[in-house]
Amino acid sequence: MACMKLGSKTDAFQRQGQAWFCTTGLPSDIVVEIGEMSFHLHKFPLLSRSGVMERLIAEASDEEEKCFICISDIPGGAKTFELVAKFCYGVKHELTASNVVYLLCAADHLEMTEEYGEGNLIVQTETFLNQVVLRNWKDSLRALQTCDDIISYADKLNITKRCIELLATKASTDPNLFGWPMMEQSGPMQSPGGSVLWNGISTGAKPKNTSLDWWYEDASSLSLPLYKRLISAMESCGIREEIIAGSLTFYAKKYLPGLIRRQGAKDSNSSASLAPVALGAPLSEEDQKILLEEIDRLLPIKKGLVSTKFLFGLLRTAMIIRASPSCISNFEKRIGLQLDKATLEDLLMPNFSYSMETLYNVDCVQRILEHFLAMDQIIGGATPCSADDGQIIGSPSLTPITMVAKLIDGYLAEVAPDVNLKLPKFQALAASVPEYARPLDDGLYRAIDIYLKSHPWLLESEREQLCRLMDCQKLSLEACTHAAQNERLPLRIVVQVLFFEQVQLRTSIAGCFLVSDNIDGSRQLRNGFAGSTDGGWTSTVRENQVLKVGMDNMRMRVSELEKECSNMTQEIEKLGRGKGPSSTWGTVSKKFGFKLKSQMCSAQENSISNQKNGNGKIEKVQEMKVEHKKYSSKDD
Repeated sequence: MACMKLGSKTDAFQRQGQAWFCTTGLPSDIVVEIGEMSFHLHKFPLLSRSGVMERLIAEASDEEEKCFICISDIPGGAKTFELVAKFCYGVKHELTASNVVYLLCAADHLEMTEEYGEGNLIVQTETFLNQVVLRNWKDSLRALQTCDDIISYADKLNITKRCIELLATKASTDPNLFGWPMMEQSGPMQSPGGSVLWNGISTGAKPKNTSLDWWYEDASSLSLPLYKRLISAMESCGIREEIIAGSLTFYAKKYLPGLIRRQGAKDSNSSASLAPVALGAPLSEEDQKILLEEIDRLLPIKKGLVSTKFLFGLLRTAMIIRASPSCISNFEKRIGLQLDKATLEDLLMPNFSYSMETLYNVDCVQRILEHFLAMDQIIGGATPCSADDGQIIGSPSLTPITMVAKLIDGYLAEVAPDVNLKLPKFQALAASVPEYARPLDDGLYRAIDIYLKSHPWLLESEREQLCRLMDCQKLSLEACTHAAQNERLPLRIVVQVLFFEQVQLRTSIAGCFLVSDNIDGSRQLRNGFAGSTDGGWTSTVRENQVLKVGMDNMRMRVSELEKECSNMTQEIEKLGRGKGPSSTWGTVSKKFGFKLKSQMCSAQENSISNQKNGNGKIEKVQEMKVEHKKYSSKDD
């Protein structure tokens, strides 16, 4: 902490009980009473520095030789007047950020101007405040904290305003640009050992990575009036709303002990490195109410600035300490804007009313849901008329409202066992969720079943009225199976469930066959499409067809030759029965002559040539088949 030394003389003040004495060797000729403390001093050092003391001493000296002066409204009280007296005597003392505001206000109150001595206390304190204190964050914060006790005097001299403006300006500026060695483009220059370099000299300090919430803890040390003025000044400086909301969250967690039910619960939007500091003495219930209502006024009504869990904590605390209805309503609106981020545990708020009609505050959840649905309509949420069922379920814009519908169904299941929960209130909350927000009604069916089980005295007509809230066509097969065997449901509802279960089973079976046919058709279509896009494959198929025709012709020719050979064999056998072998061959040769020999030779040659050609064609066909299999495997 910065300081400035004043005076050069040794300390000549001694305290005895509730009195201060100046041991300079001269007897005291004036007694100044400040509250319960009395100061036995001398007239000349006081009147030579202060216009007020000069007038008071002049008025008191007319009556008695030793005058008595009572000052009850001096800023800072007896402790500050002690420092003023030491300054008048020239005794050594220090001017710091903790006492400069008190001394400046006291000097102004006592009229310690330059008319009563060069370098008087007003000039000394103003110089130290402007040139030292208001150039440093910590000293400015400490000076602002001291303004709280003498706020009227500090406001008169614009000390409070100057400190707040300085803090707001520094909070809106990069923290690495002040109070730390000069930054280079890539960060502070570092020595090989990792310490920060200042003009090439190692400072021994390690570089800091400062986040935007670095000032939260310091600002939370201010009183509520000063904190409000600081936040307003920061808004004027253009600090982002989410940063200010984070500071409000930190401040509320520090001073509202009942804000979070579970100690150690972490807020996703708050700083992970800064935890609220526990107070020695918690605020009274009235002070907590004032703080809560001020936070409501400072916190913008905007989605996503703070976590939903924190808002539920504020709402719960507001209900406990009986905050104003407008404050409670504003917290409900903020929660309604981001209800899709809430959890079931958040919604389970106990009923703090004196009547204790129900265990949980169902009316509050109903109002929060209405705020959410109103916001959803304003931003253009989807409706059943905007698209068909398939588009509604898959629409990204319906994700929040679908999550809210699931959340409300879970909440209904939790509050359903309450025997004090009336049927109209249960129906109103369940019916508030639009039908298109529920892809399935399994959660609603579960809540209705629990309510029927906990309220067995309901009439048959009331049971039917309650069951009309759910759509039997939107129940899954598991829910239909359970409902068909549920004795608590009315008979008409069970019949509807059985009917739609059969329809759903038929649709599922038909869908399976349809999917199978579509898969086969798509496979054939894919193969045909691949063949049409491949020119080489088309030519290969054409060649295969030509080879197939050639093979058929070859088979026909071979069969004809086999018939001719069999006929010739029969003729030879007939001729051989009548004569010997030699005569037989001679007769045959004579009968057929050279023509038979030439025919046999030519037939044999043709058979051999055809066989060779056939074998070549067969080999070519086999090669084409192998290529065909390769193309087929690639297409699949």
